[in-house]
Amino acid sequence: MKKYMTHLPTYLLAFIVISSPCIAAKTDYYKCITDRGTVFSQFPCGSNATEHKIKQTNVAFSDPNTNHVKTLNELERQQIIRNFTAEIRSKEHSLTILSRDRDRAEFNQQQRLKRILSASETKRIAKDIKKQLKAINKQYARDVKKVEKQIEKLEKKLKRYE
Repeated sequence: MKKYMTHLPTYLLAFIVISSPCIAAKTDYYKCITDRGTVFSQFPCGSNATEHKIKQTNVAFSDPNTNHVKTLNELERQQIIRNFTAEIRSKEHSLTILSRDRDRAEFNQQQRLKRILSASETKRIAKDIKKQLKAINKQYARDVKKVEKQIEKLEKKLKRYE
């Protein structure tokens, strides 16, 4: 019996050392992106594994004077700001696409002149191209003005939250 008692602290220490990573593993997880998709695991699942920790807070033991409404309002405000910023970026991207489409349409119209035509056909087509370019630029100006107004409204809304 004494023989087992002398090794008891060693067994107890070994048990604590072995079980402590298991306790820590409950709050840590690993995220890996593989060819099969995203994998979450208790253990590193590849060379590109990123470790994440789960932070658990117990509301019952938190300070009773903490105003969670203010915290939630701040989180909501931050979300609104992110949404407005994303929408503004989207509208600016729309402006870029409109510009690219206009440039492409102008190029296509100019290419019509480069074909081998008679002098009278070239003159007639040049007149038509000028008319088409005027219509293209008019439509582009309307579209740009519309998107810029939308961006302006979004920026005003964003400033209210910042």
